Amino acid sequence: MSAPLPTTLGALKASPFGAADTRGRSVKDEIRANLLARLAQGGPLFPGVLGYEDTVMPQVVNALLSRHHFILLGLRGQAKSRLLRALTTLLDPALPVIAGSETNDDPFAPISKFGRERIAEAGDDTPIAWLAPEQRYVEKLATPDVTVADLIGDLDPIKAARGGHLLSDELSILYGMLPRANRGIFALNELPDLAGKVQVGLFNVMQEGDVQIKGYPVRLALDVVLTFTANPEDYTARGKIITPLKDRIGSEIITHYPTSVGLAQRITQQEAWTTRGARPVRIPEIVAEVAERVAFEAREEKRIDQRSGVSQRLSITLLENIVSNAERRAVTLGEPMVVPRIADLYAALPAITGKIELEYEGELIGGAVIARELIRRAADATLRERVGPVAAEEVVIWFDEGSALQVSDDAGVATALAGFATVPGLLDEVRTAGLGGTEDGDLLAGCELLLESLVARRKLTRSEGGRYGRSVRRKQGMSPERPESDE
Repeated sequence: MSAPLPTTLGALKASPFGAADTRGRSVKDEIRANLLARLAQGGPLFPGVLGYEDTVMPQVVNALLSRHHFILLGLRGQAKSRLLRALTTLLDPALPVIAGSETNDDPFAPISKFGRERIAEAGDDTPIAWLAPEQRYVEKLATPDVTVADLIGDLDPIKAARGGHLLSDELSILYGMLPRANRGIFALNELPDLAGKVQVGLFNVMQEGDVQIKGYPVRLALDVVLTFTANPEDYTARGKIITPLKDRIGSEIITHYPTSVGLAQRITQQEAWTTRGARPVRIPEIVAEVAERVAFEAREEKRIDQRSGVSQRLSITLLENIVSNAERRAVTLGEPMVVPRIADLYAALPAITGKIELEYEGELIGGAVIARELIRRAADATLRERVGPVAAEEVVIWFDEGSALQVSDDAGVATALAGFATVPGLLDEVRTAGLGGTEDGDLLAGCELLLESLVARRKLTRSEGGRYGRSVRRKQGMSPERPESDE
């Protein structure tokens, strides 16, 4: 059992926390020392942050070892905030502060008048409080209405009146978020949205350590690591960032979306809520891959605003919606297991349309139409990646002769599979291509994958109700167009 933490300044001086080599250590030095120890031990630096091991992580490590303030530049949904919050794992398990201090005063070197007076009055009996790592992380979303008072502080007439202080007295200051983050990490999201005059207050704190509150000069030797996030386009736009502020940010680190579908699936699997208590959930690999590829197709779609980005949250919420639709179907039909189908992607359109910003051409067509196209292209890309293009001539000929297949999106696995079995050669094509898997749900996913691929290639059509039929172009005696991925 570990010894209790000291509760007075005298006890703190006599403890290992009062050793000479630990006194006066800055938070940057603290993070640096703990980071070096973690690097020596090996293993993941920031658990839960995936995909940055060879790109972003080394740059973050270099910034921290250099004791830099730094900024993460990236589009939405690139785990920027998660990465900043993970920095708390590099802080000490407990930090001593003067009890009641708004600025987390170091008992051995207080920066506020309150802390200095408390030490002068109580001496070794000064009460000591302890902060956990998560209490030393302060995060703020920058918006145009954020003021200097919000970040730095303001004079509080009520506080001055109650304490009998002059307005010029430091004890009348109501400290803002930055002083309250002293001896910790301060994260400011969407930096370009901060007003220019507030940015001026920031770079004074970063470099000189002095600020003015209502015209009164106050020396605040803040010990804080400043971290920022921003959209690359906003950050480089002229006039949105004050040049002296950019100059004081030590490292500029570019984030990115997952570089492979496999990595993206790992992230989605980690973040998505797919474990439902009432019934077990089994997601066929094909369904999970098609759902993930929707985001990849969206990031290549010209009718979607790529400057806004396509968040990884699209894949996460899409998979959750797919499972929910399958759960609804399983409960309705009384099935013992939740088995999502590719058809469930169409029921999850709200998870796609709400995550994409459309260009003018896209607005004319509509988000739902584009989302359906993305699903079909994702299915075709999945098929190509797994086995290459499949002609399925017998299947196409059957539809060309005027036959149609109606499989309700609400049909269970057995019912849907029985419907697909009526299409000559479909099950054989799926099994030959190695898409059948070991369970009926896998075979069903393989059938839907092949048919959706044919729809993407315009060899078949699919209605909103799940009806597959002959291509419109074949009805008109024209050859089907090649899919966009072939061009």
